[in-house]
Amino acid sequence: MNLHIAQRMHNIKPFIVMELLQRAQQLQAQGRDVIHMEIGEPDFATPPLVQAAAAKFLQQGDAKYTAAAGLPELRAAIAAYYRQNYGVAVDAGRIFITPGASGAFLLAFGSSLNPGQAVMMADPCYPCNANFVQLFNAETQLVAVDPATNYQLDAGLIAQNWRANTSGVLIASPANPTGSLLSNTALAAAIDQVQALGGCFYADEIYHGLDYAEPPATALASHDQVFVINSFSKFFGMTGWRIGWLIVPDSHVAVVERLAQNIFISTSSQAQYAALASFSAENMTELRRRRDEFKIRRDYLYENLLRLGFKITAKPEGAFYIYADCSTFSQNSYQFAKDLLEAEGVAVTPGTDFGYNGADKHIRFAYTASIPRMAEALTRLERFICR
Repeated sequence: MNLHIAQRMHNIKPFIVMELLQRAQQLQAQGRDVIHMEIGEPDFATPPLVQAAAAKFLQQGDAKYTAAAGLPELRAAIAAYYRQNYGVAVDAGRIFITPGASGAFLLAFGSSLNPGQAVMMADPCYPCNANFVQLFNAETQLVAVDPATNYQLDAGLIAQNWRANTSGVLIASPANPTGSLLSNTALAAAIDQVQALGGCFYADEIYHGLDYAEPPATALASHDQVFVINSFSKFFGMTGWRIGWLIVPDSHVAVVERLAQNIFISTSSQAQYAALASFSAENMTELRRRRDEFKIRRDYLYENLLRLGFKITAKPEGAFYIYADCSTFSQNSYQFAKDLLEAEGVAVTPGTDFGYNGADKHIRFAYTASIPRMAEALTRLERFICR
């Protein structure tokens, strides 16, 4: 047999944090104590009400396919959430339940991108988003961002960098890895600019709910006909359940449903029934309590990283990451992360996972560990940089 690797796979880059996670797990299997600050996964367990809803569903013994677009009750619950939380009316028929936000990105890009077209993204950004674009033989157009625009693409940068083959813009707010937010006014201006240029706007809102000052507006508040990607993984604390959602323009409802039918048939029915419990008043109270704890952790880690000599341009406004300049200690963030893991059992993510713009000089710290565990991590980190 003459087996070939598809040409497109040469453009799909590995996700370095998963390599580091695998090594961390190997060290743990050898008996090492590893403190995880590398992966974007809340350390809190799935909320009890959600677990109970999943258990009740399974006891009924009827875990069957749902419609490709998702459980009607869950789609309606998400629509109600947008009315209550954002004051935005969304037709439940435009909401698709997906296997995590990753499934939402596949549907969004698969239904709107042609080969050779480009999607503009900030550099640094979450790396898998760029790979999703490459999967459809389209191009990722990375635009360097810095503190001047709070590490976000704004209307000016979009207009300045628009090319003949640019077909759309993806903005994540709050952003991974920086935790930065685009103000509601700037978000509206960015959407207006993309619309004026005839492009698609993709809003990555998976860290909504994990915000520590003024709550961000959904992109739907500025323009109804945009793609919005969200997830139950982060604020809702359901990472391993692999469930997210996508809101699409009216023009794309039929084609996205057809694509969903072919790509994954339907999202896990157990996960969908579990997610229904997420919107109860009692569960939302618990989720807000957890968000308050993340804010305490952010403040603690921020102050201590500055104390150790890391440079941070601004305190993160959302998500659960700090993107810190490590150039005082190393010009090679990947080697820094590897050596820190081997020497001290502290797992962090190098900036090289998130693009090219200053990547070798930055480390992403996830404050998804408790303060006692972060205190121990900081002790080890100080020992490592002072050796």
